[in-house]
Amino acid sequence: QVQLVESGGGLVQAGGSLRLSCAASGSIHSINAMRWYRQPPGKQRELVAGITSDGSTNYADSVKGRFTISRDNAKNTVYLQMNSLKPEDTAVYYCNADIRRWRMLVPDNYWGQGTQVTVSS
Repeated sequence: QVQLVESGGGLVQAGGSLRLSCAASGSIHSINAMRWYRQPPGKQRELVAGITSDGSTNYADSVKGRFTISRDNAKNTVYLQMNSLKPEDTAVYYCNADIRRWRMLVPDNYWGQGTQVTVSS
């Protein structure tokens, strides 16, 4: 079994910063891409940022220059540093990863339970 557990969400004023963490645990052989998604109230889930196993990153246009995704492969953890937060960044943030379990030949896709980020104006 594999679990993704997010932490670091909360309430912050506009212009502030938060750092989200997502730790993967369980019977893990290797982790390929790791991603952060978010779902604003009443809207669809959208990709915020992604990072490959070798550290290549991509970002949604709306967060470029403000958010930074990184990972610690030794800890099976991905981070999202969010700076200059805006009220429109308010959402539930979800961690997502492609994880290969031991004795499996291909990776499966896993989701965390989500963490709320609220930015007040």
